[in-house]
Amino acid sequence: MRFSLLIIKAESGEGDVSEEELPPFRELFDAYAASLQESGALIAADIFRPAAESTTVTLRGGSRQVQDGPYLDAVETLSGCFVIDVPNRAAALAWAEKCPAALYAVVEVRQAAVSFREGRWREH
Repeated sequence: MRFSLLIIKAESGEGDVSEEELPPFRELFDAYAASLQESGALIAADIFRPAAESTTVTLRGGSRQVQDGPYLDAVETLSGCFVIDVPNRAAALAWAEKCPAALYAVVEVRQAAVSFREGRWREH
């Protein structure tokens, strides 16, 4: 079963990791990602740039609209994602609990309904 572990946190403020705390957190994330990879569960992992650096694209009435900034101007934003393939929801929750981001953010566990694999969409 494929799950996304979505890291959701405030852009800045309560729960921020200070500059002094960054090196240990990087080490924790390195170890976490390596553990996921060694287990065979890791599909992909990304930590995103700030939401203010994003751009949205929509197509309406045959016209492309491009807007700088996030889709929603929210206090909390998606800051990273781990995509994993595990036997069940309990295993996904166990990996979410081990995620270093859970110490300062929310880790939302969301199961994939379908994925594009081997040239076609496949249900999970």
